[in-house]
Amino acid sequence: MTTDKTAIRNAATVIVLRDRMTNPSILMGQRGAKAAFMPNKFVFPGGAVDPADADVPLATALPDLCHERLSEKSENGMQAALAAAAIRELWEETGLILGQPGIWPQNAPADWQSFAQKGFMPSAAALQFVFRAVTPPGRPRRFDARFFLVDAAAIQGDLDDFSHASDELSHLQWVELDRARDLDLPFITEVVLAEIAGRISDPEPPESVPFYLNKEEQSLFLRLRGYPMPEID
Repeated sequence: MTTDKTAIRNAATVIVLRDRMTNPSILMGQRGAKAAFMPNKFVFPGGAVDPADADVPLATALPDLCHERLSEKSENGMQAALAAAAIRELWEETGLILGQPGIWPQNAPADWQSFAQKGFMPSAAALQFVFRAVTPPGRPRRFDARFFLVDAAAIQGDLDDFSHASDELSHLQWVELDRARDLDLPFITEVVLAEIAGRISDPEPPESVPFYLNKEEQSLFLRLRGYPMPEID
């Protein structure tokens, strides 16, 4: 029996939800055909936590409930770094700012300088921790990804202006929630979409968070601060 030695990296993903109560849509983009991880797939903005994210000052902290849920089955003190990574990846991949006007207390890390130059500090108050998933064994890259939901009303500026986005995601677009599954999606994205669809009418953070845990010997659906869900094949 072989053992997967691919390192699992902490990661953060952002689901931006627009027009929640009228015609809900979410922001998605397409990964490149040559991407090592999920080529050609439509995904939410997101990526791995950088070491510098742990030292980024947040203008406002995560909601207490989300902070608590993030601590379960996790390294100590990861909450702020995960929130910062989510905000940084949103900025890098879409050019949208989740923050508050402010001056950084010290020079921003290299990956944050363009964000800081816009005159904003990252703000985590609007982030809701709603899902967690570990990439299955055997993939070229593996992530322990935390999915954050944020209402588009918390974004600064024009929601349709992607001019500051990097080229990591193409075809950035707002996709109506009930049509998102028409796109070429990773399996886990489809699972997360179902979770989000079930939460449209409830703006509060979830009392428990689904955790899709893929291990060598089995895959499990668990709930953080709740009861285990049935094992899946």
